[in-house]
Amino acid sequence: MKRIFTDKKFNIIWSVTAILFMWAVWLIAAACVKNDYLFPPFKKCAEEFFTLFAKAFFWKALLHTLLRTFLAFIISFALALACACLAAAFKPFSAFMRPIVSVCRTLPTMAVLLLFLVLLAANAPTVAPVIVCFLVLFPMIYSQLYSGIEGVDKELIEMAKVYRLSAKQKLKSIYIPQILPAAVENAGTNLSFGIKIIISAEVMASTYTAIGGLMTEAQIYSLPRLVALTVWAVVFGLIFETVFRLISKAAFRWKREADDV
Repeated sequence: MKRIFTDKKFNIIWSVTAILFMWAVWLIAAACVKNDYLFPPFKKCAEEFFTLFAKAFFWKALLHTLLRTFLAFIISFALALACACLAAAFKPFSAFMRPIVSVCRTLPTMAVLLLFLVLLAANAPTVAPVIVCFLVLFPMIYSQLYSGIEGVDKELIEMAKVYRLSAKQKLKSIYIPQILPAAVENAGTNLSFGIKIIISAEVMASTYTAIGGLMTEAQIYSLPRLVALTVWAVVFGLIFETVFRLISKAAFRWKREADDV
């Protein structure tokens, strides 16, 4: 019986059931409200969703939003990795980073965005969302990487010292296989979260040619389009998480092979 409830196929059934449940809630809510301007019906939103698929302006806006998301993520990851390695190797630096990470984590996102809108002036709509996303992602990624480095098996490190492995050999055979699987899986979640932050910042900054800008416009002229844009954002977030989860499985296989060696 226990095996049935942990079976992958059974999990897929539960996931599909959850989707059908959310769809049913939407249909019931729309039927109760009976006002297309307050709660758009599913049919109109679905039509708008597939209409956007054929529109060049939508893909151009999506490309700009994704580029900002990737830029913020790459900068955050590179800086977080460098800081996490330094913090793991030099404990005083870990103490130095602790308040910085805490401040970044607790900064009010909208307040920071409004500040950069004033400071950056004409460039604010395109640059401010990236900065805000960086300030949100950096402390998350730093904490994940630092925990991963600190969690490397100490016995493996001691064994590497005994066999006098070079720094390159330690990196290839111990640190990367131990850290990579979780880092890759977290990357999908972080990118998905980054899309949400970028779009929210684009809405606040009235960023032109971006998903956030299209949402601001749709809020005034077409509520079904606003819902369709939101669903598209969710779809791409799920795509990121799924792709990186699959890559993570390959990384886990590498880790097991490294452990066997």
